[in-house]
Amino acid sequence: MASLNLNYSRTVPNPIYTIPTFVSDDDQRCVNCLIEIPKGTINKYEYLNDIGLLKLDRVGYSSLAYPFSYGAIPCTLDEDGDPLDVMVVYETEKFFPGCLIEGRVIGVMKMVDGEEVDDKILVVPNNDKRYDHINEINEIPEYLIKEFTYYWTHYKDMKKPGTVSIEGFLNSNDAVDVIMKSIERYEKEILPKLK
Repeated sequence: MASLNLNYSRTVPNPIYTIPTFVSDDDQRCVNCLIEIPKGTINKYEYLNDIGLLKLDRVGYSSLAYPFSYGAIPCTLDEDGDPLDVMVVYETEKFFPGCLIEGRVIGVMKMVDGEEVDDKILVVPNNDKRYDHINEINEIPEYLIKEFTYYWTHYKDMKKPGTVSIEGFLNSNDAVDVIMKSIERYEKEILPKLK
């Protein structure tokens, strides 16, 4: 049985606040990823930050399904007030909501949603040998970049058209910078509020 070596408790620890950002202290290219939304669905699931339970936030407004698994990186805080988002670029089999995976950081998609910065860290599964050769954003097919851009540009078209803009895709070093800034924000704004 797997363990995070946490103390036993009658209450469920919130994974957003208890699982470390990085898989190990000496590797900033491998992050823990909490999967909220599996690839191929139109349902939007989100962790409730106060209790750590997954909730169906909404059913998508169109038939445009997520072309990747999607989730959050624990112990981070993006500029939009949520944990830093993560997109799993490849997966051999579909992940399920609530699954914890180790993701190797390959880049970041810079995005603005409703005038808020809403960056997306791109990862590949770190423990899947099929993707050992992928370490940077430029090592995935250009078509995937177009597909991701299309998805995010249009996913709100039936609700709030024209509110999302993709500013570009940057490499793994830039992604690690975004992660480090989100950790600093988390430590400043969230950590003091935790009991």
